[in-house]
Amino acid sequence: ISTQETDENLEKVQASKAEDFVEWIPNNIKSSVIDVAPVDANISATFITNTTALKAMFQRLASQFSALYKRKAFLHWYKGEGMDEMEFQEADKNVVDLITEYQDKQDATVDGDEDEDM
Repeated sequence: ISTQETDENLEKVQASKAEDFVEWIPNNIKSSVIDVAPVDANISATFITNTTALKAMFQRLASQFSALYKRKAFLHWYKGEGMDEMEFQEADKNVVDLITEYQDKQDATVDGDEDEDM
């Protein structure tokens, strides 16, 4: 399969499933085409996914950030470089909003699957 054919198919999927992709990440699909199959196989394949699994990573990041920020750990280094403490609070709020968006998308997918079964 050619790179051009792969890109065309990805564009079709992204156009037909536009509501499943977040609009604030313009290039949210990455693909790779390797012309040489593995040594022990005749063919190879590419797997493409759009997942809410990143939510757990952002939750872990938020909890670690909160623990450090609560203790004001390393804050003096950033303030010394000219950052304001409000920037940290805003960053924490942005990550929480991101987690909420991922959760909303995950809930919508689960609810949509239940409707199809009925």
